[in-house]
Amino acid sequence: MGRRIICDEALERERQLKMFVFEKELVVQGYRVIAGVDEAGRGPLAGPVVAAAVVLPRDIYLPGLNDSKQMRPAARERLYELMLQEKVAFGIGIGTVAEIDALNILGATKLAMQRAVAGLPEQPDFLLIDALTLPELNLPQKGIVHGDALSLSIAAASVFAKVTRDRMMEELDREYPEYGFAKHKGYPTAAHYRALAKYGPSPIHRRSFRLAAEEQLALAWPKDGEAG
Repeated sequence: MGRRIICDEALERERQLKMFVFEKELVVQGYRVIAGVDEAGRGPLAGPVVAAAVVLPRDIYLPGLNDSKQMRPAARERLYELMLQEKVAFGIGIGTVAEIDALNILGATKLAMQRAVAGLPEQPDFLLIDALTLPELNLPQKGIVHGDALSLSIAAASVFAKVTRDRMMEELDREYPEYGFAKHKGYPTAAHYRALAKYGPSPIHRRSFRLAAEEQLALAWPKDGEAG
């Protein structure tokens, strides 16, 4: 059993080294503070979009860290707490529902990312960003498609963003319990659409998003106390 554990750890360390290749190349080029940037919440019908920027120490070992979408909720929570214990530098940025409706989801996502970078305790000198670039920031940067599965720094940012947003949606579930936000986190599920059909949109639903036919019918139905 002990030999197997050692082997598993060796494989995990090797996997993480492969996910650190972009960061290592940048260190060779002379960059010192390299931040991974990612978001959570571009696809939901409700709630904010949340971004995180993370600077990982070069020698850190975070077993199990991966693209947050490939991790179970308990594993994401464990990695989140582990990174806090290791005092990993991070910043969080939020794009509100009002900003999503005013700017569109891409604009609000980029705004959240800019805020996350600004929230870092130390100014980065290079950004590794999942899929996007932020021309508004005067910083060297690289957008990496599927970056959360290829860069350890972006993967760490994906975990911070996802856990932060999930916790926010659980809080909002207490305020709007009829929609089930604690379960689906605002994503378009059958249960979410049923709640929209029954109750109509809440103040935290994104009015600019194209909603299901059931929700469109709900908007047309008279509210309680209104004439038919």
